[in-house]
Amino acid sequence: WLVSSNPQPYNSFGNGSAMRVSPCGWISDDINEVLSIARQSAEVTHNHPEGVKGAQAVAMAIWMARTINQKTNHTPEDIKKAIKNGVSEIYGYDLNRTIDDIIKSGYRFNETCQGSVPEAIIAVLESADFESAIRNAIRLRGDADTQACIAGSIAEVIYGIPEEFKQVVKDKLDPFLLNIVEEFNKKYE
Repeated sequence: WLVSSNPQPYNSFGNGSAMRVSPCGWISDDINEVLSIARQSAEVTHNHPEGVKGAQAVAMAIWMARTINQKTNHTPEDIKKAIKNGVSEIYGYDLNRTIDDIIKSGYRFNETCQGSVPEAIIAVLESADFESAIRNAIRLRGDADTQACIAGSIAEVIYGIPEEFKQVVKDKLDPFLLNIVEEFNKKYE
């Protein structure tokens, strides 16, 4: 897309907009600014309303977890409850299902925001730690890599990323990309 002769939005409602939006949830304490930046991030390619909605829902979940985490005496369960209520209310996603409910319904690969973002959020809502959020997303047998990315971006804020996971990623990133990650973390973590 980027190297095409005419890189324009293509009315996509795919989950790529939600997969790449996580930095937007970190860069401001103002939810309106976070949602505006998430919209801009999505609209470059995913300018369909559902593509924007998926990106904004994930950015909002990250922002909520981050801002709640900054306050004392909040458990992961408190944070997950707030995310569930806030995202459901604003974006209309059904987050009352369980991983087992989703699997029993015959859920299969779905690369749309509306068919995978709520499921990725549910993977976090049912998690006990960072790793279980990723495992839940993969267990759905849907668009596993993207759903795990979305779930992991939210779970990171709630639980943190285990050091051994971070080291594996650091070992695989080339110096240019690793520098970008480190600079972002210095500025926003």
